[in-house]
Amino acid sequence: MTIKLSGRIDSSNAQQTETWLNEQVGDYRGEIILDASELEYISSAGLRVVLRLKKVNKDTKIINCNSEVYEIFDMTGFTEMMDISKAYRKLSIDGCEVIGEGANGIVYRTDPDTIVKVYKNPDSLDEIHNERELARKAFVMGIPTAIPYDVVQVGDLYGSVFELLDAKSFAKLIREGVSVEELVKQSVDILKTMHSTFLKDGELPSKKAEGVKWAKFDKDYLPEEIGSKLVKLFEEIPETNNIVHGDYHIKNIMQQNGENLLIDMDTLSMGHPVFELAAIYAAYVGFSCVDKENGAKFFDIKREQCNDIWKYTVKYYFDDKDDEFIENACKMIETICYARLLRWKIRRGDDLTEEQKQEKAFCENYLIENVPKIDKLYF
Repeated sequence: MTIKLSGRIDSSNAQQTETWLNEQVGDYRGEIILDASELEYISSAGLRVVLRLKKVNKDTKIINCNSEVYEIFDMTGFTEMMDISKAYRKLSIDGCEVIGEGANGIVYRTDPDTIVKVYKNPDSLDEIHNERELARKAFVMGIPTAIPYDVVQVGDLYGSVFELLDAKSFAKLIREGVSVEELVKQSVDILKTMHSTFLKDGELPSKKAEGVKWAKFDKDYLPEEIGSKLVKLFEEIPETNNIVHGDYHIKNIMQQNGENLLIDMDTLSMGHPVFELAAIYAAYVGFSCVDKENGAKFFDIKREQCNDIWKYTVKYYFDDKDDEFIENACKMIETICYARLLRWKIRRGDDLTEEQKQEKAFCENYLIENVPKIDKLYF
């Protein structure tokens, strides 16, 4: 039940307001949302009205407080007793530069100092707060991360605001002529920092559990022997607690005054680094298995540069390994990539474009040809 409060609630009208509230609520004992978007002031007498309502209906919360009203609730300790949130500042993205886009949101530069990630899901507030907590967790553990400092409303959607002074994504730096190899070296440095950071059991979602679901889904669409072995290979990947970004690419690495920072932390999880590398391979190579320009179009760089990014990522990530190790590791990475892509294509249903049908067939054929040759999916 949502009830809108308006004007002023003080000693002159507190009793009348309480009577009106009780009439609205009646015998209802579910969640009550007090919408304070039009509430200008609340005195101690008004606070007591809210407190009595909260005692009867424990699932009472207040939303859309202006700064002054929120400060009253905060100073009197109400924000510690119940869920109270501020109104979200409204922000326009008209004419703003798009600097990145993923499955969950689009990142815009709103001015030289600020970027905002606008979530595609209109009910994304829980996702936004979750991503903020994940970013804080990563930052505390020494991973260079941009932490959102505000939540805004963009039309019917919501967004997270980051202060990134004149920051440029690695994708933009490549377009401006910065060496691909040099940027990949920096990218791999961050990657190794993440992958050498370990969490406690259950602290983040398990990437292995997600991967096993991919394999079990694919099993029904592959020859029985291939599908069963694929599931077994995924199940045998060790359950490790390394931090994994999950969407690690040149649009999600920002450079600000020589410092590199990660954004888009909502896919943060933990697991074996092979899952991360499979997602990186997918971004630069795997998604281009049919249309060779797919990666280039997404990142707005040249196809050769996409291939170079993957080549240098392998070179510097496995800089202490021999050629045979690297060749085997790449087969594992590719297998995980195409198992994930096959599931994604199948889940889209029968309404596939001709290109998507070819991509689905490519993934199937790759797995049929290569799964029998592989003994494990981890290094």
